[in-house]
Amino acid sequence: MTDDNIDRPTSKDLSQLRLLMPYVTRYRRQIAVALILLILGAMTTLYLPVALKHVVDLGFSEDQQDAISRYFWLMFGVAVLMAIFTSLRYYWVSWVGQRVVTDIRRDVFARVVGMSPAFFETTRTGEVLSRINTDTTLVEAVVGSTFSITLRSIVMLIGSMAMMIVSSPKLAGYILLMIPVIIIPIIVVGRSVRSLSKLAQDRIADSSAMATETIHAIHTVQSYAQDQRENKRFTGSVFEAFSASILRIRAETMMSMAVVIMVLGGIIFVLWLGARSVIDGTMTAGTLSQFVLYAIIASSTTGALTTVWGELQRAAGALERIAELLNMRSDIQSPEDAHVQTDRLQGKLEIENLSFAYPSRPDTWVLDQIKLSVQPGETVAVVGPSGAGKTTLFQLLLRFYDPTLGQILLDDQPLTRFELRSLREQIALVSQDVTIFSSNALENIRYGRPDADLETVRKAAVAAHADEFIEKLPDGYETFLGERGVRLSGGQAQRLSIARAILTDAPILLLDEATSALDARSETLVQQALDLLMSGRTTLVIAHRLATVRRADRIVVLNDGQIVASGTHESLLEANELYRSLAELQFLV
Repeated sequence: MTDDNIDRPTSKDLSQLRLLMPYVTRYRRQIAVALILLILGAMTTLYLPVALKHVVDLGFSEDQQDAISRYFWLMFGVAVLMAIFTSLRYYWVSWVGQRVVTDIRRDVFARVVGMSPAFFETTRTGEVLSRINTDTTLVEAVVGSTFSITLRSIVMLIGSMAMMIVSSPKLAGYILLMIPVIIIPIIVVGRSVRSLSKLAQDRIADSSAMATETIHAIHTVQSYAQDQRENKRFTGSVFEAFSASILRIRAETMMSMAVVIMVLGGIIFVLWLGARSVIDGTMTAGTLSQFVLYAIIASSTTGALTTVWGELQRAAGALERIAELLNMRSDIQSPEDAHVQTDRLQGKLEIENLSFAYPSRPDTWVLDQIKLSVQPGETVAVVGPSGAGKTTLFQLLLRFYDPTLGQILLDDQPLTRFELRSLREQIALVSQDVTIFSSNALENIRYGRPDADLETVRKAAVAAHADEFIEKLPDGYETFLGERGVRLSGGQAQRLSIARAILTDAPILLLDEATSALDARSETLVQQALDLLMSGRTTLVIAHRLATVRRADRIVVLNDGQIVASGTHESLLEANELYRSLAELQFLV
């Protein structure tokens, strides 16, 4: 899937609505209740014209006053039943609609969070959010309202047409002849509405993606004084969405106008013929009144069908976009015979002839013929210039990607043999780009171990020297940290991330510039915590700090995706010019 809207296929018909069937059929009982209520409501509605016919034919003379009163009481009772059946039907149909959309949103989100990073290289976050929120809202309207209106309109149209035939076959025949004239413009204009609906949804997704990107980068936007420029860009985007929506609304309006004119014009013509029949004495006034009411019911249901047709077209386009996500499969999967790791791994790593190129850049080798062996409990520092492939190596160890060539072994088992979840539970990552969730400090620290109690969390925070600032927060460990941790400094967020890794207690530790955001005092404190954390664990460290490098058992130098040297700090200073220059420039020797 790409951001290019042109690449998206257009729906030829309403067949995309079949995607709802697995979700709708889960709730057969509720749907059956709604259908029964629908039929009962239609029957009570269709009875009202019959009662009115008897009242009109009885005349409004004084000697028929009791009979007329009985019919009016009967109509009132029917109206009460109609209100009860209609209201209950609305409740159950709305319940099903809400539940179906909840299930769809859950499945779409589960699919998205299970995708590999390669998916997010070509897909914008705002685009995905638009599909989860905006598109599913359209589906909710269809399941919770439009389907109900459609079924009710069809039942009422069939029932009213049948009763019109019973009332006056001749007049009903004229009505039936006009139906094709009404349906043809619905079909023709409906195709245009479908295309315009999908275009409008794409423009909305574009504006959502732009807003998401801007809000996430708000500090950069404001620091460069580009808020007005971003506002102008977003305004242009939302007006494009507005223009696309207006085109759709215009088409729907023209279709509705044409249908209403034809329907009402036809009914007026037929009523004129009916009035002549009453004058000629071939039809009673009550029968004509009954026929008029059924004709009104038929015309109103036909008008409702023209409206819901447009809604169905829009929902079909939305479901097509949702289906693109639901039908996607991550290129990183657990094998069918996956090994579920339940015991703690020793932490032995073997990287054999590994070469890798990102899917979005298949012609560029990021790592080339890497060979590396790390023994259990060993600490290996990985250094090199920017773009050397250090972070990519970590992503491969976490199996965010699979090697293009070669393989990685963990305790003598290929990574591809492990069940993904159990593999990643064996690895703790502390990244330079700290992720803080919009919850409290307690939930952030125990993110990798949700069942940890407060005392266990506090011990991890103390070890990471995070407890000292957490206790000073207004509500301590229950303090809300703001979206993306905006209420924390960079150093505080980093220490919180380290506490999370300590609590996870995984046998393999990946440290990606773990002390990069800390001041001198915090770095000393956290380094002490890291020393304790690394003890007895297999640790790979991407480091730019001399103190971190010197603590490693071994240093590996990466350059242009290849290992160009390996050894201790002192030996590399003497033997490797690249490492010496890195030490002078980055390690501040």
